[in-house]
Amino acid sequence: MKVLIIEDEPLAAEKLSQMLKQYDSAISVLAQCSSIESAVKWLHSNPAPDLGFFDIQLGDGVSFEIFEKATINFPVIFTTAYDQFAIKAFKVNSVDYLLKPIEEAELTWALKKYKELYSSASDTKNIQSVIASVAQLMEPEKKYRDRFVISVGQHLKVIPVSEIVCFYSEEKSTFIMNSEGRSLHLDQSLNQIEDTIDPKLFFRTSRKDIINLNHIHDIISYGKNRLKISTTTTGKTTMTIVVSREKVKSFKEWLENSGS
Repeated sequence: MKVLIIEDEPLAAEKLSQMLKQYDSAISVLAQCSSIESAVKWLHSNPAPDLGFFDIQLGDGVSFEIFEKATINFPVIFTTAYDQFAIKAFKVNSVDYLLKPIEEAELTWALKKYKELYSSASDTKNIQSVIASVAQLMEPEKKYRDRFVISVGQHLKVIPVSEIVCFYSEEKSTFIMNSEGRSLHLDQSLNQIEDTIDPKLFFRTSRKDIINLNHIHDIISYGKNRLKISTTTTGKTTMTIVVSREKVKSFKEWLENSGS
């Protein structure tokens, strides 16, 4: 097995190299790169290894950048001091992680796993998509708005998203309907709002409406291939929202998957 090590700590790189040779004397460490720049240069000028060990945090950036600058068609095991819970999530995506300092038992398990999963070059054809999913996991979790501040006369009113039945547009203006059945003007377009709210909680049923899952009272068939939603409020005013034909399928999928 031919291995590439990308690690900016010389002692850690040397220790990993020794551990690999102790595991299997037939393992050959082709190179030890200490930066994104040197790794990309090596990959451009050498045949692909059988397996790579990539430290996530390097002196000149994170190793995910290497995948944007070079073709990676071989499996990779990442080494990191990242949080243990994150490592468990990464394992689910079939990309293994070793928590530093690397333990012999963990290294042995990871190598065994990769021998089983990547027994031939053809098995690595989806490595780029796998890496993309892992890189996404590494990004900070997106924060969605939990409240909106609205001007009501000379006053400012804070509306928690839990109290928002829906957002809707009417006569080129945007409104919130709150849980009391009151419509409040909002100085943002639905497109702007949609980018800031949790898609597990809100769904864009048409170009004019965004509904809150927790305020759906009833859903009935309406016309040909459309749905009509009635909402719940504590006041007398209710809102009826029609799911457009092109949105019906994705709306049903959203209902099934929201909260998962």
